[in-house]
Amino acid sequence: MSTVDSDAGPRRDAAPRNIPTGLDFNLPEALEASRPPEARGLARDQIRLLVGWRNRPELAHTVFHRLPDYLDAGDLLVVNNSATLPAALDAWAPDGTAMELHLSTQLETDLWVVEPRRAPTPTSPASQPFPGASGGMTIRLPGRGRAELLAAYGTPGRLWIAALVVRIPVDEWLAQHGRPIRYRYVPSDWPLDYYQTVFAQERGSAEMPSAARPFSAELVANLVSRGVAIAPVTLHCGVSSPEKHEAPAPERFQVPESTADLVNLTRRRGRKVIAVGTTVVRALETAVDGDGEVRAASGWTDLIITAGRGVRAVDGMITGWHEPAASHLAMLEAVAGSDLLARSYQAALACGYLWHEFGDSHLILP
Repeated sequence: MSTVDSDAGPRRDAAPRNIPTGLDFNLPEALEASRPPEARGLARDQIRLLVGWRNRPELAHTVFHRLPDYLDAGDLLVVNNSATLPAALDAWAPDGTAMELHLSTQLETDLWVVEPRRAPTPTSPASQPFPGASGGMTIRLPGRGRAELLAAYGTPGRLWIAALVVRIPVDEWLAQHGRPIRYRYVPSDWPLDYYQTVFAQERGSAEMPSAARPFSAELVANLVSRGVAIAPVTLHCGVSSPEKHEAPAPERFQVPESTADLVNLTRRRGRKVIAVGTTVVRALETAVDGDGEVRAASGWTDLIITAGRGVRAVDGMITGWHEPAASHLAMLEAVAGSDLLARSYQAALACGYLWHEFGDSHLILP
């Protein structure tokens, strides 16, 4: 397993590594989902779904609520039950300059990994990277709070370790002053409910584990009635605004014993284990032992999955569509293989599938 000691937290010098991928393409702005499907007149489970198989040449174009048609009784979906925090905050630099601060990952009670951002403006309605951060800087926050930047978290200096000083419990403070993180392709704020999945239970993600967003309660009931099992893991997602090829930083995770046992039983019976999202793949693959069995595990994972490393715990996955040169494409290549991945992305671009957390979905099957 690739873990960092759960008591000590992630390494303080942990630096996002550069992960080259073999898939690169141009993403037209028109294919970036700028608002939730509900605002486009669709239910969550009515978004488009592209289905591909590693051992078959064809692709299927369908809608997400038809997912049960592509799974069999005895298959297992593993989902991330992490709930999204309102982790974006108004902030002010020492000279009074308006900023935005994104909380990424809680390290200890009052110690966080954070990302300082430029504040939105009328001509740039979403925050942008803030290049002026430095160690020792104190950023003022709402409710007489502050964040004291202690040290860069990783070599690029985009992320910082910060002491967060607030007067009330953090969850209560965020509920009063925070909002969901969004980026330039989503020009307007949306309520936190739009950034929660039907499986959300454990608060802790800076950003939604969005592969599970299209699931509705009705779809879950339909899957279970057809004999498809569903089991949870927890992985708290950090901010997802890294540069091209920049791998995700260490994240806190937990694989319960019941889920580990169900994964192993499903595989022994020759059924499929389908991970719902890259976060689930990362958690399960961290928990695989030397014999290929998934074990109960918790702590911090710094595992990076590439085609060379491969996957041992999952047979397929449900995922969104990732930006050109995103490090997650290396994980998708490990699950799908380079040929299927290339064909799927070519088809998605040609057929106008939508990208990002409010976009369409992709089912990869063996």
